[in-house]
Parts: sequence; structure tokens; C-alpha cells
Amino acid sequence: MDNSVQRKIYSTKQFFTALGIPLRGRWSDRKPRLMGHLHQYGTECLVVDDAHDLSLKHLMLLKELTDQGRLQYDHPLGLCLVAAARGNTIPLKETLDQPDPTWLQWRRRLDKIQPFCRVASHTSEEVREILAALETVYRELFPQINLRQWSSSIYTWLTQPVLDPANSGRVTMNYLMKLVTTTLEWTYQAGEPDVRAETLEQAASLLVLRRDTLRIIDGAGPSVEVPPSESTEQGNGSGTEPEREAVQALHVPHTTETGGTVGEQTQTVKTPKCTFPGVVSIDLKRFLDSGIALVECPDCARTRSLSPRNGVLRFPSHDKRKTRTPVTSQRWAMQKTIWEVVGGERT
Repeated sequence: MDNSVQRKIYSTKQFFTALGIPLRGRWSDRKPRLMGHLHQYGTECLVVDDAHDLSLKHLMLLKELTDQGRLQYDHPLGLCLVAAARGNTIPLKETLDQPDPTWLQWRRRLDKIQPFCRVASHTSEEVREILAALETVYRELFPQINLRQWSSSIYTWLTQPVLDPANSGRVTMNYLMKLVTTTLEWTYQAGEPDVRAETLEQAASLLVLRRDTLRIIDGAGPSVEVPPSESTEQGNGSGTEPEREAVQALHVPHTTETGGTVGEQTQTVKTPKCTFPGVVSIDLKRFLDSGIALVECPDCARTRSLSPRNGVLRFPSHDKRKTRTPVTSQRWAMQKTIWEVVGGERT
């Protein structure tokens, strides 16, 4: 069976599954019945996500399906292809512009007034709504989560010229989710019930300023970070103009929804530093062989993912952990006088 037929079968299976219809018979038998089921259910429009990944065979299947609906059932079936694109590029346009009669027919069936539409990225208010939805999703892991208080800061960070070169003033879902999920991962590793200003700002700094940092991994030795190449820098400055603007923006106070600035809130609730000296005396070979990078501070139980630097494991300076929420993930912890791997499912 050739690959084109396999791709068609996969698409048809998705249709049947969405309609809750059992898959019986061969592909050649199921295909003619598909439009009949869509007509029976009163389907008005098919919305295909990630349409930029559709092959010519996929597009042909959709054309045959809509043709059958019109000719056999007098059922006009709408079709919306949702695709990703950069800049002013119109997805699938090269395919639809081909002189073959098939693609000429496709062009004629596009909307008369607005054949191609663009869905804009998110405004500051939409960013706040997305953060509210994410609070609901992650509430079980973070009982005190309040992402909306940082919505103004997040919007400001993610509309820096580095991430928004067109100066659209809009935030893409890609960057928003990278920032939020990275921050939540670090917060979870630290065993904290809510996001701290420092954690969020550190994640934003990495996202904006170190997007093109190349990390070299060489066997069991310490990893090395290589700065961006000279082509990304201007003269002897510290990066491009947008990057320098981003540096300034990341270090100015950002207002929160609860009033005041991130800097002011951080100062009013000052957490004492943990007194743990920093060097983690785990045998390096033992540490690397374990495959576990998470280490628990023996003084306050805060956790961090560590990697050797110059043959030494060092726990970074950190604020003393306030809460004693149980940490169940697999990690290195001090057991009486020796470091051992604890927690998680051991095999």
C-alpha cells in the first residue's frame, strides 16, 4: 500500500472517529459513505487545524468530499483551513496558484471577498484571559497560583522588539506558553505554592536575552554556554539594539494587577537567604550515573536542578523556603550523613 493511500486512510479515520462511527470495511468502501454521514449529522463546516502540514493528497481528499456533498446530497459543506505562517506569507498559496485545473477549481471556491484571513496575536487583555485559564488548569499543583497579577509585566516583556520585531504590540501564544510553563516548572521544582517575581523575571530574561545561546554538551564533562555569533552582534556592543532595549525593559519595575511594582512587592516581603554553603558533596560519577539532576537543600528543602561546573556541584544561593509542602519527585537529599536518591518511583 503506497504512502498516499495510507495518508488518506488516516484522514478518513479521523473523520469517522469524530462522528463516533465504527471503522468497518476497507478504505475504498468507507470513503463513499463518509459524506453521507456528514450529511446525516448536518455538518456545516470542516475546520482543519495545522493545515500547513496537509499534503496534495489530503487536499484532494477534501475536494472530493465537498464535491460529493454538493453533487450527491445537494449539501454545501464549508471548509476552513487553519495554518501557521510567518510575516506576509500566505500558506498553501503556491499550491493553489498552480495552473492545474484541480487547483483552479479550488481557487474558485474560496470566499469571494476574504479568501485569506489572518488571526492576530494576543492583546494585553487577551493575555490576562489566557493567564486566568491557565490558573484553572494548574490550580491542583499550585493552590495559591495567581498569574494574572503579572499580566502587565508579561505583556511588556513579550512585546519587546526581540520577540515582536514588527512592533505589532501583540503577544504570540508560543512565547506566552514558553514563559509560563518554564516559570511553573521552576516553581514546582522549588516546592512553592505560587510564582515568585524573581522566578518569572529570570524565565523572561532567558527567553528574551538567551534565545540563541548555544549549549555544548561534551560527554560527562561540564556543559559550556557559547554566546551568539558575531553576526548577531553590532560592533563591540552587547548584542543587537532590540536586545539592549530588552535588557533595559527587563530591569525596570513592572506594575502588577494588585498595585505597586514587582520591585516594591519584592522589597515589602523580604525572604531571608538560606545559610547552606553551596557545595554539594556528591561523588560526581555517582551523580551522573544516577541520571537525576534534582537536588534538595539540606537546610530548607528547596530543590534545584544542578549540573557540574568545573567538576563541582554547587547549590546556588537561594531564599529560605517558607512552606514545607511535601516534595515527592525523585531527587538527591541528605540522609543523616550521606547523600541518597529519594522519592519517586524507583525501579
